[in-house]
Amino acid sequence: MPEPSPEQVAGTRVLMVLTASTGGIGRHVASVAPRLVGRGLAVHVCAPPVTLATHAFGVPATGLATRTLARAVAGADVVHAHGLKAAALALPHARLRRVPLVVTWHNAVLGTGRSARAGRVLQRLVARGADLVLAASSDLLATAVALGAREARLAPVAAPALALPRIPGRERRAELGLGDDATLVLTVTRLAPQKNLDLLLDVAARTRGRADVAYALVGTGPLHDALARRIAAEGLRVTLLGGSDDVASWLHAADVALLPSRWEARALVAQEALLSGVPLVATRVGGVPELVGEAAVLVDPDDPSAAAEAVLALADDADARRRLAGAGFRQASTWPDEDDVADDLVGAYRHVLTVRGRRPS
Repeated sequence: MPEPSPEQVAGTRVLMVLTASTGGIGRHVASVAPRLVGRGLAVHVCAPPVTLATHAFGVPATGLATRTLARAVAGADVVHAHGLKAAALALPHARLRRVPLVVTWHNAVLGTGRSARAGRVLQRLVARGADLVLAASSDLLATAVALGAREARLAPVAAPALALPRIPGRERRAELGLGDDATLVLTVTRLAPQKNLDLLLDVAARTRGRADVAYALVGTGPLHDALARRIAAEGLRVTLLGGSDDVASWLHAADVALLPSRWEARALVAQEALLSGVPLVATRVGGVPELVGEAAVLVDPDDPSAAAEAVLALADDADARRRLAGAGFRQASTWPDEDDVADDLVGAYRHVLTVRGRRPS
């Protein structure tokens, strides 16, 4: 059976399902939803209140209560769940209504405890239950295939549209008591275990003798107090800045960006750093190497000495920073944009509709 043409897909009712997201997943859906509407699809978002309050999706949206989700699935031609938990919630309704289910895997399951074991069970359930798995990185794709996905492929992830800084970078540096000769190392992330923030503090400890190197951490999360205690106990030159809706100004203030995570698919801050011309030191994990190519210094997540050496090498070599910034701009030019991602999703929806033998109602 030939796939529907774009004209035949126009009017397709797509239900986007998310669980709690105040970060990258929600931003991704908020970016792509109106673009799908611009291509003639009817998009509806189903998500919990915190997600709906955080993101402006630009399309009709409702809560994630069971009855609400069931009604939304019944009125859809395609369900697109973002993340394993969202997929697990949508899967039984999609099966009951025989609606094709597309799942985007944005995150890995890490660790060995009870939660991780439950997560791996969920991975297998979702891999085998979805009509199509779209993986945000190659390692996620390999996992989906190994777990028995009927069909899986790598999904493009758009480079973010950079906001303009609201405050000049020099003023941000002045807030930290830094002059032009100091090196500001910036980390932007959620303060959570996956983000491996002990590596950041270990790097700060190893460079403590350098009065011209300072660290700033933008983000909120459950590890804030533990990080603050260690910073105070060891006298580390790390400033916890809390959350910010003006990350662009901090990027403009920074000399180096440090991404210490234990795993990332397409780290938003890595993309923003390269797009902003900020040299990046990042851990060699997940989808980071394929995202940044040769445009960042990559280190092992358990090697603080190598990370500290990389930071100091950049701090001491302005030419190296300029070369890495130029490589970052070139690498970023190879990434798909938001319209490319929307076009790819239209193709995915056409494909699953064909496989299921359905046409938009």
